[in-house]
Amino acid sequence: MGMTMTQKILAAHAGLEKVEAGQLIEAELDLVLGNDITSPVAIKEMEKMKVDGVFDKDKIALVPDHFVPNKDIKSAEHCMCVRKFAQKNEITNYFEVGQMGIEHALLPEKGLTVAGDVIIGADSHTCTYGALGAFSTGVGSTDMAAGMATGKAWFKVPGAIKFNLVGKLNQWVSGKDVILHIIGMIGVDGALYKSMEFVGEGIKSLSMDDRFTIANMAIEAGGKNGIFPVDELAEAYIKEHSKKTYTIYEADEDAVYEEEYTIDLSTLRPTIAFPHLPENTKTIDEIKDEVKIDQVVIGSCTNGRIDDLRTAAEVLKGRTVAKGMRCIIIPATQAIYMQAMEEGLLKIFIEAGAVVSTPTCGPCLGGYMGILADGERCVSTTNRNFVGRMGHVNSEIYLASPAVAAASAVTGKISSPEQW
Repeated sequence: MGMTMTQKILAAHAGLEKVEAGQLIEAELDLVLGNDITSPVAIKEMEKMKVDGVFDKDKIALVPDHFVPNKDIKSAEHCMCVRKFAQKNEITNYFEVGQMGIEHALLPEKGLTVAGDVIIGADSHTCTYGALGAFSTGVGSTDMAAGMATGKAWFKVPGAIKFNLVGKLNQWVSGKDVILHIIGMIGVDGALYKSMEFVGEGIKSLSMDDRFTIANMAIEAGGKNGIFPVDELAEAYIKEHSKKTYTIYEADEDAVYEEEYTIDLSTLRPTIAFPHLPENTKTIDEIKDEVKIDQVVIGSCTNGRIDDLRTAAEVLKGRTVAKGMRCIIIPATQAIYMQAMEEGLLKIFIEAGAVVSTPTCGPCLGGYMGILADGERCVSTTNRNFVGRMGHVNSEIYLASPAVAAASAVTGKISSPEQW
């Protein structure tokens, strides 16, 4: 029996010729990631270990992004803890305000994640980097501490599900619609501790931003990781952004998959996840009753990249946000912010009546910059719509693509640009 992409990467980092699903291994790490919420816990755990520094100051990334710029005293103290740790250990990849961005957009942009890497992060959406052919997965803060101290982590080798993508996406349909369709199809535990491996000729029609979005939300189906093969587009992205050595792994022809699905991208429609689970999906055509909303958020580690902002601007150009509507747009990194400014996207947003925020996770986790009150509804390009996720327990979150979110901001109800 052959191995999947994920299994090949893990075998190489464990110094083994072969691994199989369910096997326990200890693997070498290429990068350990933490943010301003999870890192302080890991730092305290490291202090208990009484270790002398970190395993490699170049292979740790600390990105304060959830409550940054600090929203209150507690968040300021968390960031101070991370800042002091970074200074004490001379962490190369510590990103202060002004250089920071939303971690899962920032790290690929900075060239810290490349094909063949094993990456752990104390954030569940660390699985984003599978878009570049890396094995990346979220871990707890204690595992992050052990990783920073030793450069190693224990894994149970995951089994795999193959998603064969064929066809090509239509206008106003994006990677967000692909992954929402998949989660709606298999459920939030449909890939529990499995590697979600995306293959097929349809991948060629997906931009890198589409792929980052799809890999990012693998965890919302319960996946251990999501991963794409490294084609010319992915390799070009790596070469543009990184000087690191990378390794391309390909699944064996006789690799074992526990399930296989074929998805014709040309048949997909704009898809929205209704409260209160990402699996509770409906296409725009299936929404029969008007769903009025109070707020739109376009951003996050899922959909705050330049393609997302361009799509939102295409919809909002020459139009106005509905009266009484709040539309918050958050570029995921400083570089994306700058690019959006140079392309004139920010002018379009502001003229339409939206506000543009500094890069932050803010509203996605109910932190700040867009908290919902009792009974309010929000269309958001974020990745979770659990009860109370963005504020009051009686508020509602509808997950959608930037196109649907922007259109909904204009109409004041869940809409798609194609309906105009």
